[in-house]
Amino acid sequence: MAIAIRTAAAVNQKTLTIAFVALLGAGMVFLAGHAQSAALHDAAHDVRHTAGFPCH
Repeated sequence: MAIAIRTAAAVNQKTLTIAFVALLGAGMVFLAGHAQSAALHDAAHDVRHTAGFPCH
């Protein structure tokens, strides 16, 4: 019984970690896409076009 509980907890932790990393990545793309700084815009310009994010 204890082994099953640990396994379920490990799967749940892995799922939460994946969800957190995915949200963090999406947030970074979103913030870089709406940045008004010329340096940030230039740094993220090619990535935005590759991802299909409109910036013009």
